[in-house]
Amino acid sequence: MKNFNQKGINLIEIIIVVAVIGIMLVIALPQFSKIKRAQVLKNAGQDIFSTLNLARSQTLASLDLSSYGVHFQSDKIVLFKGTSYSQNDENNIDTNIISPAIISSISLTGGAENIYFNRLSGIPNVSGNITVSVPSDNLTKVITISETGSINLN
Repeated sequence: MKNFNQKGINLIEIIIVVAVIGIMLVIALPQFSKIKRAQVLKNAGQDIFSTLNLARSQTLASLDLSSYGVHFQSDKIVLFKGTSYSQNDENNIDTNIISPAIISSISLTGGAENIYFNRLSGIPNVSGNITVSVPSDNLTKVITISETGSINLN
């Protein structure tokens, strides 16, 4: 009888441990998902910030004696050479915005979707804000391009 009781107690202990682990997973998994979405947003904001800085740096360095700019879409940004964006240019460098992050707002002067930097001064042709967000969590990052060419990630 002792063996049977001992086996019953061991089975109950295992069931309790499995139940506790299950409860912990149910509580923790949504938090991990939210942390992952916040990291995706952070990376998207940093990608946009870095691409804008690269375009400005290459322009100021007069790389290939050209200006450089960035074209914005909801799901990607494109580094382009010159003062106008051409979708089929082989020199374009695409950077995809990883879902669930999206560019939710492009608020550049004149309603522009492109920005380029002037070769001698590094001053952008437009200024304004680019907002990247994860709508499901109401998370946002705002990249601000000033009239002087400074770029800030908030």
